[in-house]
Amino acid sequence: MNPKIDLYLSKLEKWQQELEQLRKIILDCALTEELKWSVPVYTFQGKNIVGINGLKEFCALSFFKGALLNDINALFVQPGKNTQSGRWIKFSSVQDIIKMTPILKAYIYEAIEVEKAGLKVTLKTTADFEIPKEFQYKLSEIPSLKKAFNALTPGRQRAYLLYFSAPKLSKTRVSRIEKSIPRIFHGKGLSD
Repeated sequence: MNPKIDLYLSKLEKWQQELEQLRKIILDCALTEELKWSVPVYTFQGKNIVGINGLKEFCALSFFKGALLNDINALFVQPGKNTQSGRWIKFSSVQDIIKMTPILKAYIYEAIEVEKAGLKVTLKTTADFEIPKEFQYKLSEIPSLKKAFNALTPGRQRAYLLYFSAPKLSKTRVSRIEKSIPRIFHGKGLSD
């Protein structure tokens, strides 16, 4: 048990008992406990397998490569519509977690086997994302913008394309693009 996780859990106002129960189940599966991105993450030979999260409406057991697991119990939830690899199992009570212990362990052991086998999720590339016509126009209008955009990391490029594509109205897409141009020129992503 990692003392950093003890400290993390002791400071929680909500979901403390639920996350303690999930922690117990995960540690029973012989994973290494670490604190990454300010949350408990459990690894096998240095590779991320699962994490636990306490959110506003629920707590969750997060599988980093959940998309590769056989969800025979139909428990997995995709955290966001653009999430490609990760999957959650949501909980709202300790009793639910205790009832599901054998199933959760089976999923965790399967996730370990996926990691041992070296399986990888085939992620969409930036080329797989549609470039909104408003941004395509700006890229052709300002060649230096195209160069700056292409210099961004693939993750930053995808984030911008998703952000620009989200609004239904063209004027909103244009507004987002205009506001983002200085950030792109400075090599920054949406969240930098």
